[in-house]
Amino acid sequence: MTAEQYRQRVYGGLLGKCAGVRLGAPVEPTIWSYERIKQTYGDITGYVKDYKNFAADDDVNGPMFFIRALIDQKDEMSAEAVGRTWLDYTREGIGFFWWGGYGRSTEHTAYLNIAAGMRPPETGSGEVNGYALAEQIGGQIFIDSWGWVSPDDPDQAAQFAEMAASVSHGRNGVYGGIFIAVCIALAFSEDDIEKIIEKALTYIPDDSEYTRVVKAVRDLYKRDPLQSHWRDARDMLTRDFGYDRYPGVCHMIPNAGVCALALYYGQGDLARTIEIATMCGWDTDCNAGNVGAILGVMRGPQGVPQRYRRPIGDVHVASSISGALNIINLPNAATELAILGAGLEGIEIPETWKEGAFSDDIVLDLSLPGGTAGLRTSSDYLAPVAPGEEYYREDGVAVILDRLIRGNRARIFYKPYYRRDSFDDERYSPTFTPTAYPGQTLKVSGYLEKMSGQRIALSPYVRDAKAKEVFESEYIFIGDSDEFSFEYTLPEVPFAIDEVGILATNFDSEKYLGTLVITSFTVTGKRSFSIEFKDEIKEFKGLTRCSLSGGAFDIEQESLHMITTDTSELYSGPYYGKDYSVSTSMIPEYGDSHMLIFRARGAASGYFFGFSGKDRVSLIKRDKDLEIIKEIDYSWELAKSYSLTVRCDGNTFTCSIEGEELLSWTDPDAYPYGMAGVGKLAAGRTRYLNLSYQES
Repeated sequence: MTAEQYRQRVYGGLLGKCAGVRLGAPVEPTIWSYERIKQTYGDITGYVKDYKNFAADDDVNGPMFFIRALIDQKDEMSAEAVGRTWLDYTREGIGFFWWGGYGRSTEHTAYLNIAAGMRPPETGSGEVNGYALAEQIGGQIFIDSWGWVSPDDPDQAAQFAEMAASVSHGRNGVYGGIFIAVCIALAFSEDDIEKIIEKALTYIPDDSEYTRVVKAVRDLYKRDPLQSHWRDARDMLTRDFGYDRYPGVCHMIPNAGVCALALYYGQGDLARTIEIATMCGWDTDCNAGNVGAILGVMRGPQGVPQRYRRPIGDVHVASSISGALNIINLPNAATELAILGAGLEGIEIPETWKEGAFSDDIVLDLSLPGGTAGLRTSSDYLAPVAPGEEYYREDGVAVILDRLIRGNRARIFYKPYYRRDSFDDERYSPTFTPTAYPGQTLKVSGYLEKMSGQRIALSPYVRDAKAKEVFESEYIFIGDSDEFSFEYTLPEVPFAIDEVGILATNFDSEKYLGTLVITSFTVTGKRSFSIEFKDEIKEFKGLTRCSLSGGAFDIEQESLHMITTDTSELYSGPYYGKDYSVSTSMIPEYGDSHMLIFRARGAASGYFFGFSGKDRVSLIKRDKDLEIIKEIDYSWELAKSYSLTVRCDGNTFTCSIEGEELLSWTDPDAYPYGMAGVGKLAAGRTRYLNLSYQES
C-alpha cells in the first residue's frame, strides 16, 4: 500500500463514518424503535431525511478531537494524555457528547472525574463508576480514528483503542473499542469481512460478553442457507441480548450485536451494511457510523455510493471548543489523519500533504477520487457540482453551468463560516469562528469547457454572514476553453465572511452550457479581526463568532457580561495562531479576576494576563493546573474601563495595560500556537467591550 493509497482509504473511512452517522441520526432511540422504523420506512435504501447541513454529532466529535492527543501529547501517549484532550476540546455541559448527568452519562461522569483530578484509566473504570456505566456504548463510538492511524497494524490499533476507551469505559466498554479499531486496521489490507471479524475477536477476551454476542450473530448467519435473513438475527438479539438484560441508557452489548449483524449480513457492501445497522434500531447513528468506518476503509471512497456521498459535500461540522476547528473538511481531515498514521508507521509523507495541514489556511485538496473538498454552489439547478462520474476530473472539481440565460448568476464557493440558519436542528450545539478574513488572499484557478453559447463572465467574491450582501470584483470573460486564474484580496465586510468563491454570470443573449473545472482554491495570508461584543448574537448556546465555556453570559449595555462562581472563558479567532497581538477593552464590575487569554490550545492549556487580585496584575500559564508566572503591583478599580494587550513573538509574551508595558516573559516550553479570548479564573463579573487580533 502506497502512501497515497493509504490516504485514500482513510478518506473512505471518514466518508463511511459520516454517511452512517447521517443515515442513523434521524431514527435514534428512544422515540424511534426497531418496530417503528420498520413500519415507517420499510427497507431503507437512502437517507431518510434531508438536511440543509447536517449538524454536529458526538460520533464524529470524539474521533476527530480525542486523536489530537497524538499532536498535543505526543511524548507521553497514554490514557492520561487522551484524557487531557477531554478537558481541552470540550465545553462542560455544552455539545460534543451527551451531558446526561453524573452517574447517568458515561462521558459526563468521566469528564467530571478527570476535571476533579482523577487520573485515567481510573476515571472510566467499573471499580469507580460501576460496570453498568462503564459498559455503555461510548467506548466504541469514539474509537475509529485510532484504527485509521494504524493501517494494517492491529496490534497498535488495539493498544491505542484500549488506552483511549479506558478514559471513560471499562471491561466490555473497552473491548468494543478494541474490536472496532482492530477491524478498521485490518480493513486496510483484508477485503473479507468474516476474516476481519474472526481476527478482531482474538484481541478481546474469549469469555467476554462482547465475544459471546458477536459469535451468536455469526453462528446464526452461518446457519442461514441464504445468509440474507437479517431480521431473524435481529429477533434473536432482542430475545437473548436485548436492552432489558443490560442496565443503563445505552449498553454496549445489544449494539455490539447490531454491528456484528450489519457487518455479516451487509457482506462487504458499505451501503447495505449501514442500512441494516440503521434498520435494526437501538443506537442507530453510532452503529451505522462504526460499521461505515470499517467498510469505508475496506472499499475506499469509490465504495461510498453517490446517494450517500453527495449530500455530505465533503464537510462535517463539529462542536469542540475551537470554532476554527469545527468546520471539518473531509479531504483535509483525511490528510491530517494520514500524516499522523504515516508518522507512526514510518511511512514517508509526501510534501503535497503538508499544504494546509494543521493550519488555519484554507487549501482545498481537489485530488481525492470524486471529492469536492467542500465546494458548493448557490443553485443545483443552474450549477450542479459533479452530477455524474463522467464529469469527475482528476485535476479538480467540475461544475455544470446549465443553460444560463442572460442575467443568470451562480455562486461557486467554499463556506468558511456558519450561522444557525444554515442548520435544521440543534444537534450537539456546534460553534463557529470565521476561517477567512478580510485582507487575506483568495487564489482560484481552473478552466472552462464550453458546450454551447457565447461567453461566460467570472468574478471572485465574498458574502457577509449577517446581511447576506455579496461583495464582488471585476468580471473577466471566458471564451470556449480558456483557463482562468484569480488573485483577490478579501474586502472588509460588515460582520463575517460566510462564502468565498467565484460568480459565474451570462451577459449574452444566447443560453450558456458548459463545464467549469476548478483546479486550485486557497485562502491564505495574515489574519486580523475585531469583534465588538455588542454586535454578537446568541446562537447554539454561545455567540455567533465566539465559543464560551463555563459561567453565564449575556449581551447587555453594549458589552459582553460574563459572570461566574469559578471560571469562565470565551475563545475566538484562528486556532493555529502563533505570532500575534490581541487586545480587549473591559470593565471589571465585581471580583478579582478579569483577564485576556492568548495562545490557548484548549480549555486546559493556555495563558492569561490581567487583574488577579486587589491592586495586582498577573501572567498565568494553565497546563491543566494554574501557575502564576509573574505578578506585579498595579492599582486598578472596579467600574473603570481598561485596555489590555498581549503581543506574542515566538516564545516571548509582552503584556500591556493602557499602552504601558508591564510584563514580559519568555517561556522555554511555550505552547506553539493557540486561540485568543477573554476570561475569568475566579468568581466575579466583567463587562468585555471588544476583542481585537492581528497576526504579525
